[in-house]
Amino acid sequence: MLAVQNVTMRYGAKVLFEDVTTTFNPGRRYGLTGPNGAGKSTFMKILAGELEQQQGTVQRPRKMGILRQDQFAFDAFRVIDTVIMGNATLWKALQELDAIYEKPEMTDEDGMRVAELEGVVADEDGYTAESDAAILLDGLDIPEALHERKMGELQGGQKVRVLLAQALFGHPQALLLDEPTNHLDLDSIHWLEEFLDRYKGTVVVISHDRHFLNNVCTHIADIDYQTIIQYTGGYDDMVMAKMQIRSRIEAENAQREKKIAQLNEFIQRFAAGTRSSQVASRRKEVERLQPGDLARSNIQRPFIKFDQKRPHGRYAVEFENVRKGYDTENGRQEVIKGFTAMVQRGEKIALMGRNGIGKTTLLNALLANAPQVTEGGRSLDAGTVKWGHEANVGYFSQDFAESIPRGYELAAWLHQFDPDATKEQIRGVMGQMLFRGEEGNKMTDVLSGGESCRLLFCKLMLQKPNILVLDEPTNHLDLEAVIALNAALQRYEGTILLVTHDEDLVDEVATRIWHLTEQGIEDFQGTYAEYVAPTGR
Repeated sequence: MLAVQNVTMRYGAKVLFEDVTTTFNPGRRYGLTGPNGAGKSTFMKILAGELEQQQGTVQRPRKMGILRQDQFAFDAFRVIDTVIMGNATLWKALQELDAIYEKPEMTDEDGMRVAELEGVVADEDGYTAESDAAILLDGLDIPEALHERKMGELQGGQKVRVLLAQALFGHPQALLLDEPTNHLDLDSIHWLEEFLDRYKGTVVVISHDRHFLNNVCTHIADIDYQTIIQYTGGYDDMVMAKMQIRSRIEAENAQREKKIAQLNEFIQRFAAGTRSSQVASRRKEVERLQPGDLARSNIQRPFIKFDQKRPHGRYAVEFENVRKGYDTENGRQEVIKGFTAMVQRGEKIALMGRNGIGKTTLLNALLANAPQVTEGGRSLDAGTVKWGHEANVGYFSQDFAESIPRGYELAAWLHQFDPDATKEQIRGVMGQMLFRGEEGNKMTDVLSGGESCRLLFCKLMLQKPNILVLDEPTNHLDLEAVIALNAALQRYEGTILLVTHDEDLVDEVATRIWHLTEQGIEDFQGTYAEYVAPTGR
């Protein structure tokens, strides 16, 4: 059983949640939702026992799987061992056994201890631990060749998948997953969805991927109004129920206010007359009918709208036989092996494929001579790229450090992208992206990941490009911002090149698919739904 009772958490004057009592039942999969800053990660740490609640109690099952966010904590360990560490009881027993077996001679006491530890290993399925861990790693696209390597040798996305395997290892009774789809490609996300669908324990997951939450969750635990309210169904079901509840309360309050107005009119008319008993009863009725309080939601919805200063020509970009690779210890590795295509005005192209297959590499090659792109270091090894007439490219890089220089106030940095804009107009755009009041005076040095994302959207809205090139724009956004971005990209009349693992974004925005594989790049002229239709894919 995973449950909390009367749990409260405050930071200074800010109340995240107060006097929360809720239960997470076995066999159910809960999405923990709420905007950035609502307290999702804080509540998850309380459930995991990594943070002490200020008030209340937490009941936990004996064995929990937790997705660790620190990618560097296991750098000195083998990949396969990092996964097995997910079962702390088994790992401790294996380490103690190894220490005993390394002794030159074992005592009788050591022999007795070995027997006890072997029993623990057997109970925890330790004799199949490496093969079980390997199955998890294979499912998450960590090839067998990497299983014996040190974690420090892996790329960031690969480390995240190993840590996810660690959380899933050892048959935990509850899984706590904080942003498990970050850095996962669509194939790995689909594998995780299927795994969780078969899982019999309790799942609590934080994710900004609406499609994932709708596919996986049987319930939503929503942090809002300084409490946690559970809803049945996926994320979309929660939004609908939440709207209906609020609408009902608002309608009931309107009816009460109307009735109160009628009663007050009677009280004013006859207060000084002979009908004092009737006046008194109506005053009591007014007190009883006072409208229910509508607590203020902490949800903040950004407003994203991408405009064009002017459309570009018939073609956004044309390129022929583009090749791009990078240097490795074993020589030059070619990633893009001669790709040719033409992109017409208004097309919205999603780049898809496994992590590391070359999606960002292809974008970097195309952006080598792109107009209005300030980020440097872009190049191609061979081929030609020709941008269309009056093309104006707005670029969102997944590396914030190369796009946002340090040492600037936010408003001052943004001004360069529309020198004719007034301070009020700059502040207006920032307000749309939830930078309000004194937040416009913040320095670029102190931005969080989510704030950096929102600042880059401010830049694009001021720049008014006719071509958007977006490389993983949703990684640090909360669900409200992802939904706002989805709507903005659907409305946008310009051309889009988009790398994302958000399936809803691909499904609802893309009109063309570039699918990168080891064999090359498939150029599919059609929507994602048409691409994945039952045709043997």
